[in-house]
Amino acid sequence: MHEQKLAINKKVAFHTLGCRLNFAETGSIIQGFRQRGYDVVDFGQQADVVMVNTCTVTDQADSTCRNLIRKAQKSSPEAKIVVVGCYAQMDPQAIARMEGVDLILGTSEKYKVFDYLDEDSEQLIKVDHSTDFWGAASGVGDGHTRAFLKIQDGCNYICSFCIIPRARGRSRAIEPKVAVEEAKKLLVSGVKEIVISGVNIGEYEEASGTPLWELMARLLELDGLERLRLSSVEPNTITEQLLKTLKQSPKSMDHFHLPLQSGSDEMLVSMRRKYSVEEYRYKIAMVKDYYPDSGIGADIILGHPGETQEEFLKTFNLLRELPITHFHPFPFSKRQGTLSAKMTNAIPQQTKKERVRAITMFGEAKLQAFAEEQVGRSNNVLFETRNAQGLWEGYTTNFVRVEVNSSAELKNQILPVRLMNAQFGKLQGELIH
Repeated sequence: MHEQKLAINKKVAFHTLGCRLNFAETGSIIQGFRQRGYDVVDFGQQADVVMVNTCTVTDQADSTCRNLIRKAQKSSPEAKIVVVGCYAQMDPQAIARMEGVDLILGTSEKYKVFDYLDEDSEQLIKVDHSTDFWGAASGVGDGHTRAFLKIQDGCNYICSFCIIPRARGRSRAIEPKVAVEEAKKLLVSGVKEIVISGVNIGEYEEASGTPLWELMARLLELDGLERLRLSSVEPNTITEQLLKTLKQSPKSMDHFHLPLQSGSDEMLVSMRRKYSVEEYRYKIAMVKDYYPDSGIGADIILGHPGETQEEFLKTFNLLRELPITHFHPFPFSKRQGTLSAKMTNAIPQQTKKERVRAITMFGEAKLQAFAEEQVGRSNNVLFETRNAQGLWEGYTTNFVRVEVNSSAELKNQILPVRLMNAQFGKLQGELIH
């Protein structure tokens, strides 16, 4: 380990791609740079160090990563360019061939960036696999009003389409007492909402020995916490005990994300998912029993090898039937090293695009309908930012974006809002004084 040195008049810029887990991890690394005297500037401004925290879930994610590296090199040609994360883990040589990249760190080594930052070698690549758990959290200091608290990393599932277990390794988790201490630090910093993050947080008990609901109960007891939200939870891991525990506290948000991927049992088997369509229906119904007004998100993969038009329509019809409000559709992306990459019955790109477009448009209509249902009601909104039109924006408890007109400073305040109108999946409201 290198002795910590204080940087004088040095600047660092960041860009983060992908999941909430990545944002939590970037947040922790930002704090490390601040502690060492760096000023954090916006990505695209001139800096002494530029870090890109990458994602590799799709081909498009890889392409976006490469474009960001080029932008970093253009905006800060003299900077040390550091590329970290999942894409760096899976294809370091592709990144190494790009102009200007000085340091490439995998999913675990990114936390050791300060060990390598002062190395004089022309280019350094560190992508060793690790079984250590590295805690992470983003907070108010990173420009967020919601903090992402990482409680789990890696995944023991072998879904046929997914490269993430190879990028992040086996499932591992934070100890409950450490999670509570991390949450307390976030609350002291001014955070009002904590989002529980991980690759597969439903595996928390298997990795830590403590049930997820028990950890949630401990977090919900914390003074100063006003809102607690879960990130994505695999359908087969969401339990009635978890919902019961969350429901007992008004701090729990009525917003859930249960990845679907396909509405066809044949496709779910091909994808090696751990539930059937009927089981998915049951879990959604269970969520709605406890939280009738909840917003529910779902990931959907379109054009997985072998997906017929009939199977696509099964997905479409299931999405129409179920009270899912936030759609996250993706075209199937072939990832080398996955089981799906070896399948021969590929779907044409144009067909995938058409299916994604159809689901996207339908998702927009369902979100608009969900927003319209709330007109005339009131909801508490955590305000985040003032938009280009000068309106304050934030999210309801069930995760619908709200705009209000106010001359006051509303950032990081939770205020009651009367919901007056819905447009393009957003709500327009007025503050209740």
